[in-house]
Amino acid sequence: MNTEILVNSGAALAYGVAGMLVMILGYLLVDLVTPGRLHRLIWEEQNRNASLILSANTLGVAIIVVTAIFASEVGLAIGLMTTVIYGVLGVLMMTGSFLLIDLLTPAKLSTVLSGTHLHPATWVNASAHVSVAAVMAAAIS
Repeated sequence: MNTEILVNSGAALAYGVAGMLVMILGYLLVDLVTPGRLHRLIWEEQNRNASLILSANTLGVAIIVVTAIFASEVGLAIGLMTTVIYGVLGVLMMTGSFLLIDLLTPAKLSTVLSGTHLHPATWVNASAHVSVAAVMAAAIS
């Protein structure tokens, strides 16, 4: 078997694990800032607001991780480290945007997210997640 294929497969696996770890962190932070448990809100109550925010967060993390992987040129160890660092910074920035929007708007987003109908503020917050991720991706590249 070609050694290059094995090395590249190992690197792909390592980047995949790094990306999944950052996505788990994103999930945990979204879970922290929303009322109730995301598992219950999304899978048991089928809450569209929580689903939209978590989906935007996951897409945002993926945008950042993919850009960090493409930008890493120095080797696997440094590439993995920068991917995780940029991913964590992105997750923190997305969480910060959630909290900032919550601070600047009249309704509490935590309350809006636990509502049963899809609220327009959820779309604003979701687009902020993806927008912050796009800005972070541009800063990385």
